[in-house]
Amino acid sequence: MSATGETKAITPPDIRLRKGQAPLVCLTAYTTPIAKLLDRHCDIVLVGDSVGMVLHGLSSTLGVTLDMMIMHGKAVRRGLERPLLVVDLPFGSYEEGPEQAFHNAARLMAEAGCAAVKLEGGEHMAAIIRFLTARGVPVMAHVGLTPQAVNTFGGYRVQGRGDDAERLRRDAAAVTEAGAFSVVLEKVPEPLARRLTAEIAIPTIGIGASPACDGQILVVDDVLGMFTDFRPKFVKRYAELGSAAEAAIVAYAADVRERRFPAAEHVYATASKAKDVA
Repeated sequence: MSATGETKAITPPDIRLRKGQAPLVCLTAYTTPIAKLLDRHCDIVLVGDSVGMVLHGLSSTLGVTLDMMIMHGKAVRRGLERPLLVVDLPFGSYEEGPEQAFHNAARLMAEAGCAAVKLEGGEHMAAIIRFLTARGVPVMAHVGLTPQAVNTFGGYRVQGRGDDAERLRRDAAAVTEAGAFSVVLEKVPEPLARRLTAEIAIPTIGIGASPACDGQILVVDDVLGMFTDFRPKFVKRYAELGSAAEAAIVAYAADVRERRFPAAEHVYATASKAKDVA
């Protein structure tokens, strides 16, 4: 809360200062109603390109467009006051080079109202991260399993086992040096994620990584039990709203077929009554 009584929005520098402090609470959101639910409880809300799979039925994140991210970013922005809003740069919107990345990141920030962008990749993306941060675009990095590179990895496989650990150490060090204010570690062996968290100076946000990370993130539809197409090992469901919603729909369908709905209290009488206004 600010001196004027207004809610103070969390900024990228605030997140960076949380290194080694109380764990950062992070969740995804794609809609205004969900954003409103998260507003008082999260430090970071991410509009992830996972929206393509969760809400649009795509088989991967590769078909997500910048326009889709802007649309969902705007929706989430309307529901947030306090958390830092971060929006993913989708596949193909930044890999071509720094100028392309800046053009699309600037558009994302201007139109969606986010305070930072997230992009995937380690050493090979360091120059782009450096270019963006030097021009006023705060960047959250993402290493380990990077879903936009799923075809290169041959599936959604754990990254950093055996000799591959050194690659991830280089990736984490490179994005830190390039100026990222935090980094997502996805599907990384627990001991390695713990080590990376200790080695780098920016907060690590774990998803399938380690409780030692500086924060944790999950897809909110996984947390609520709304997305059931598949369930990674790292997901913990805190509710089963999908099955509850289906039960409600089944009950509604039965009431309609048996003419139990609408009942007298759901229709309007000939004479006007005050309660008819609703």
